[in-house]
Formats: sequence, structure tokens, C-alpha cells
Amino acid sequence: MGADRGCLFCAIARGEAAASTVYEGDRVVAFMDLQPVTPGHVLVVPKAHAAGLEDLPEALGAELWQVAHRIGRGLRRSGLRCEGVNLFLADGEAAFQEISHVHLHVFPRYAGDPFRIDADWQVRDRGTLDATAGAVRAGLTELANT
Repeated sequence: MGADRGCLFCAIARGEAAASTVYEGDRVVAFMDLQPVTPGHVLVVPKAHAAGLEDLPEALGAELWQVAHRIGRGLRRSGLRCEGVNLFLADGEAAFQEISHVHLHVFPRYAGDPFRIDADWQVRDRGTLDATAGAVRAGLTELANT
């Protein structure tokens, strides 16, 4: 991990690109999203470049979530319209990651806001869920053995 000279989020972390900063620590920075879902939409990013979760050390990932948690609590006290909070991380193009630098979205929610996630929300049978759980456990075992 290091810096990627062509990465906008790395430039923000180095102080070389403009950002409306909410929080800055030794390893994490948080700033306002230029295209907010709702007013108060914050991005939490590691200062060191990590394109996706595979590149992000788990301890740094935990720090991202810790900062996001605190920002979410702060949003509720900010005076901005905030009836709820979403934490959203997209990892990979198929998951709608648009910038190749890990970033955790934190944004206030309220009745009638524009954010939507559409999916096939069908209840699955236990056999299917058990088989899927087995596949995930196998992946975790493989991860532990690397």
C-alpha cells in the first residue's frame, strides 16, 4: 500500500486536491461527497491507496468503520435532516465502485429521500441458504490458509 499518483482520493489524502474535510486522522480521512445522495453525505477513505477490499488490511478496514460509525452518530446530532444513516461500501465495478480507492459512504436518510436499492428480495429456502453458507465458509477457510 502506498499512494497512487493518478488517484483523486490519494491526492485528497495528501492535501493536493480540494475537499471539504470532516475528519482527519493518521491513517483515515473523511470528506464530503461531491455528488451527495442527501445533504451530509460523507466519504471515509484510507490515506494509503487500496483499490479494493483485497488490498485493504483488516485493521485499517476496522478503523474505516470506526470512523464511519462516529460520523454517523455525528450526523444525527448535526442539525441536518437525519432520520437514519446508511453505511455503504462498493467493492468492484459490479458492485458500483466508481473510484478505485476503497471508500465507505456515510449518509443521512429520511422519509422520501432519493436513495434506492432495488433487488429480488425473495425469501430463500433453508437448503439454498445452507449451501450458500457452506460456500462462504469454504472461502473463509481458504482465506485463513493464505
